[in-house]
Amino acid sequence: MKVKGVILAGGNSSRLFPATKCFTKHFLTIYDKPLIYYPLSTLMLAGIRDILIIVKKNELDLYNKLLGNGEFLGLSITYEIQETPRGIADSLFICKKFVGNSNFYLILGDNLFFGTLFSKILNDSKKLKNKNSCLFVCEVDDPSEFGVLKFNKKNLPTEIVEKPKKNISNKVVTGMYFYKPKVFEYLKKIKKSSRGEYEISSINNFFLKNNDCKLIYLNRGFTWLDTGNADNLLQASQFVQAYQKRQGFMIACIEEIALSKGFIKLSQFYKLIKNHKNSKYGKYLRKIYENKKHKL
Repeated sequence: MKVKGVILAGGNSSRLFPATKCFTKHFLTIYDKPLIYYPLSTLMLAGIRDILIIVKKNELDLYNKLLGNGEFLGLSITYEIQETPRGIADSLFICKKFVGNSNFYLILGDNLFFGTLFSKILNDSKKLKNKNSCLFVCEVDDPSEFGVLKFNKKNLPTEIVEKPKKNISNKVVTGMYFYKPKVFEYLKKIKKSSRGEYEISSINNFFLKNNDCKLIYLNRGFTWLDTGNADNLLQASQFVQAYQKRQGFMIACIEEIALSKGFIKLSQFYKLIKNHKNSKYGKYLRKIYENKKHKL
């Protein structure tokens, strides 16, 4: 079955005001790339080529300028407008027509994932025999801002508690979810929370309580960053800078991923270099091209 991808990039990004007064955080840079490149690259690593980005109406022109329809990457990118931010699960109402009967990833536009064997982890998440969803779980020092897993005495997960006031555990559900179309049946059952939002934890709890959910734990050697505030945004930039400087490889270089996944040919990749000829990013693309060319 074809798998699709959805990126939620609407919202007002009010926690980052005034930096986001003119546009949302997804156009802010994580070191050397727009933030939106990071969730997009995650979907590409999963082999996803049919992608919907949920955006604010006044930013549609910016996305068209930055990514367009995705053809230059061998992708098909379409857009839907989120008129008013109503919670993460609101994206499921918006993307239902796009998804149809396909399985799909939903990823938040401000989440950065990076780690060893990440492509394998993503491929494993698609293999749901008797389950209809897959959640990615990570340990954090301060779980109070996330959906936190609650465990019973047998250490089995029983519930996801959204932004708990008391410490339940340090295992939280990250901002990436894999669903089968069964999710839309559960969507009919949820109501707005006391915060006036459609909570994604409400959806995920239906899966969890019906033993209809696979959990993948992102352990040591894996990095997950939520860049929703200024401190996290800075930390993410520092992480990307340190890795790229030490290792010599770029994180979330969407042109490189498109080439490595076979979405585009080397001749198409070469044309993209011209768009970045004066930047360090462009020099990196040039190096990739030369290395690939010499191996032919």
